[in-house]
Amino acid sequence: MYAVSLGDGAELTPLEPWQAEEFLAHVDRGREFIGRFNGLPDVVTDLESSRAFLRSYAERAAADTGRIGAVRLDGRLVGAVVLRRLDVGQGIAEAGCWLEPSAVGRGLVTRAARVLIDWAVRERGIQRVEWWVSPENAPSIAVARRLGMSKDGVLRQSYLYRGKRHNEEIWSVTAPEWVRDAEGAAG
Repeated sequence: MYAVSLGDGAELTPLEPWQAEEFLAHVDRGREFIGRFNGLPDVVTDLESSRAFLRSYAERAAADTGRIGAVRLDGRLVGAVVLRRLDVGQGIAEAGCWLEPSAVGRGLVTRAARVLIDWAVRERGIQRVEWWVSPENAPSIAVARRLGMSKDGVLRQSYLYRGKRHNEEIWSVTAPEWVRDAEGAAG
């Protein structure tokens, strides 16, 4: 993946293991904020765990089972979008994201996720993209809506996070919906 302009000084760029130090600094800047709904800060705690996390996504990309892209604002790493799961055989992917506080409210995740989802649908033939989110995470739910996703349902008490069981909402968009909405926006 090469840099893709998201407008307003923002880009979606590759995020690779050699960038582990920069990635750790990004996680440290947003550790408390990101950790409200995302386990990333519990996994990326030092340089080695940062490198291991990015290496796991490099391995997923090589195996065609996942992707990660850096969201940069004026060259600074401020977040990421991911395909946590990419199952080309089944035609299903699960997208996700996070941002550090300095980048919130600019539409960066929506624009970056559009690029990643469009790639999954048009290039990899994905038929359904899911967005799993805490019902308390209103900003992430708003992104799902802006991406044209529909709420499929709630998995009650399905996610153990920091010693407590949480519900998860599943939102999704199908390839025909995605293409129709993209063509409608372009026309």
